[in-house]
Amino acid sequence: MIPPLRNLLLSAVLIAIPAGGFTLAEMALQPGASPAATQSLGDLSAYRTIVSDTQAILRTGDVAAAEHRMTDLESLWDQNAGRLRQANPAAWGTIDTAADAAFAALRTSTPNRDTIYAALATLDATLAAPTAATPTATVGHVAGIAVTDDTGRALPCEVMIGQLRDALGATTPNARVTDLQARALERCNADDDTNADALAAQAIALIRG
Repeated sequence: MIPPLRNLLLSAVLIAIPAGGFTLAEMALQPGASPAATQSLGDLSAYRTIVSDTQAILRTGDVAAAEHRMTDLESLWDQNAGRLRQANPAAWGTIDTAADAAFAALRTSTPNRDTIYAALATLDATLAAPTAATPTATVGHVAGIAVTDDTGRALPCEVMIGQLRDALGATTPNARVTDLQARALERCNADDDTNADALAAQAIALIRG
């Protein structure tokens, strides 16, 4: 996701303000939502509408405008990530991976329309029928702190930074914890969940002693 958006979301995490829901405009029900999607994560038709809009814009040849429309999906997805992930972590992860691929295809320095079309089609199909990733039964840990789910996917760095915030409480962190926290935030802003999680986990372990 784009750094300014992630900065805003991280600020919300750090001051413990719950994320809001969809805007009324985007929550308007659209036809075509699959029963599987509705049962697992709720009605995902607002996201599919954005993907459809992006595909239509891309057909005009305006990649920049298509990428701009997809930021609306990114904003809604991130805004509701906590609720969606809690409802079905595995299905959420599958969609999140497909969304990341679409964002990457649109934001590369040399975008290829065929690659973007394919990524958007995959995202739309995944939103229509999200399937759970196969559990590996092995959760990754750093310094004794879980940093992945049971499919091996890195936890959202906002979640780990929230855990770090909770571990800090009202205490004043020492220099080492402060450094780890700053680096974790930097990596999270760079969309690097794996390294952000590792840094946050190290900080949490230090706080807990």
